[in-house]
Order: sequence, then structure tokens, then C-alpha cells
Amino acid sequence: MTSIGGAEMVDWNLAVATATRLVRPGPEISREEAREVVAELRRHAKAAEEHVRSFTRMIPEGTEPEDTPVLIVDRAGWIKANVAGFRELLRPLLGKMQDRRGNGPGGAVLGAVGGKVTGVEVGMLLSFLASRVLGQYETFAPATREFPVSADGGGRLLLVAPNIVHVERELEVDPHDFRLWVALHEETHRTQFTGVPWLRDHLQGEIQSFLEETDVDPVTVLERLREAAQSLAGGRPEGEDGEDGGRSLVELVQTPAQREILGRLTAVMSLLEGHADFVMDGVGPEVVSSVGEIREKFQQRRARGASRLDQALRKLLGLDAKLRQYRDGERFVRAVVDEVGMDGFNRVWTSPNTLPTKAEIAKPADWIARVHRRAES
Repeated sequence: MTSIGGAEMVDWNLAVATATRLVRPGPEISREEAREVVAELRRHAKAAEEHVRSFTRMIPEGTEPEDTPVLIVDRAGWIKANVAGFRELLRPLLGKMQDRRGNGPGGAVLGAVGGKVTGVEVGMLLSFLASRVLGQYETFAPATREFPVSADGGGRLLLVAPNIVHVERELEVDPHDFRLWVALHEETHRTQFTGVPWLRDHLQGEIQSFLEETDVDPVTVLERLREAAQSLAGGRPEGEDGEDGGRSLVELVQTPAQREILGRLTAVMSLLEGHADFVMDGVGPEVVSSVGEIREKFQQRRARGASRLDQALRKLLGLDAKLRQYRDGERFVRAVVDEVGMDGFNRVWTSPNTLPTKAEIAKPADWIARVHRRAES
């Protein structure tokens, strides 16, 4: 951990310990049923690979698939895997915050707060997220003994078994269909990054540029973390809003340069998430007989949230923006495929210059005009 004078900005070990202690227990399930769920998710991940490759036509036939690890994890496993990724990705930002802490007027306050308090608060937020994620393709994850990555230093695919079981029971849908449906979404993300060699480096470069441009006030960020943690712990009155109207953590640290980068990142993430939703529904009718029922119930679940507290935390953590990315991105992909076909859509993966802008996500015809008609002229 990066530190100044031995004082850690975030005690990541404490964050893991706090999150694993506070995270809700998974659904009740027998040991035998748990083994069957894990085995079925592994089979579905393998089957989804071929379905997605055939539907998207992103990877040429005969090409050997990348040896990406598929890890079936519980909630504690998701926490450990993601802390490793967060720690690596946020290293430049934390270094910058520590410089501010040492030189700025907030240094004394931060010294009193310390990395352990921040670690507890980060852990509380991770415990909230750990019970909600169904699956994840970790693009920038560092390799560990417990959580390996692909041989070329790429990513790994996580499927969070207890969360999948919880949601399939809550929605009262066919569990075998639902597990394959989830695997199709996450496999699409794996195909995006393994089928487009430049995408990982491009996205990592954008994220690092965003972090490097951060003109961040450490006291403000820590106050926002504390507000989120207090909401989660019930220490903040229901319905109480901050002076800034409840802005998210991301919105708090934006400079003009960051807003430009964030616009590009939002467009890319909308494309990736919307493409995954489009593929899972496109493949679905052939291999998931109840896909219509699953999609309808899942969309209703996404839209309504669990409670006012859940909605407040989703806003604070920027999760509402992610929900918009699913919707707007899927609409973009569907409109482009309807107009120019799957191969025409796949021009989006040619280079960073053919990625849609944030404005083009909202107006797919503008992307078609820029990429297709210019290429044909």
C-alpha cells in the first residue's frame, strides 16, 4: 500500500475484512445443491462461449478461444477479487490524494481519520455491492494465487453463485435458463475484450487519464464515503439529502478535462453493456426457452430497486448511470444492427476512432453516417 509516513490512505485488508463480515449471507442451499449450481455455471460458461461467438461474428471461425479463467465465487470471493483490482486501478489517484493530504489544509483531518476508518467505510460499501453483482468480466485484474488471469495478462470471468440463485428464486424463473442467460451476458464481455485486441489498452488508458486529471479534495471524497457508509448503516435519516443534491462520487471529482474523458468512457461503457444485453436476448430464443419471461421480470427488478435506501446508494455510487448504460447502449446496438446488419455494426470494433461518441449513442444514425457513409464515399 502506498503511504506517507506509514499512514495508509485506505487500509485494503481492513476493507476486505469489514466487507466479508458485513455482507449478507447467501440464500439457504444444501451442500449438494451448491455443488450442482457451480458445475452448471461452469457448463453454461463454456456453452455460452460458442453461442456468443456464432451470434456476434467478432472472432473468425477456427480461431482458438483465449484461455480466460472462469471462476465461480461466493460473495466473499467477489469482494477479495475486486479489492485487488480496485487497489491496482486506483493507485495513481490515491498517490495524488496523499500528496494533497501532506501539503493541503485537510492534512490534519485526514491524519486523524486515518486509513483504517476509510478502510471500514470502503468495506461497508463493498458489502452492499457484493450481494448484487451476478457476474463480471474483470478486465484489469492483477493475478493472485487465488484468482488467476489469462496467460497474456488479460482478464478473468467471475460468476457469483449465491447472487444468481437469490435472483432466480426472487423472480421465480426457470433456474437453468436464468443461469445460462446470465452466462451469455458475461461471456459477451469476455468476447469483446478477447476479440478486440486494442480495447483493453484503450479503456485502461482512458481510465488512467481520468484519474490523472482528478483535481481531488481528499476531505470531500472521504466525507462522501462516510455519507454512503452512514446511509448503509442507518446512521443518516431517511430522505435526508446533502447540500449538493445527492451527487455521486464520480460527479464530485470531475474537472473540465475529466468531463470530456468521462463522456468518452460513458459512451464506451454504454456500448459494451448494451451490446451484452443485445446479445443475451438475441441468442436467448434459441437456447433459453423462457428468455421473454426472464427479460421482463429482470427489467422490472432493475427499474424498481429494492428500497429508498437502495435507490439512494445506487445514486451515490453511480449505479443509476450504469442502468442507463444498459438501456441506451442496447437501443444503439439494436438500431445499428437493424440498419446495417451485424457485420456493419462490427465496424465499431475497428479502432478507437470508430467507437461511438456519447452523442452518437443517443443518435445511432449519426454514427452510421460517420462510419459507414464516409467509408463508402
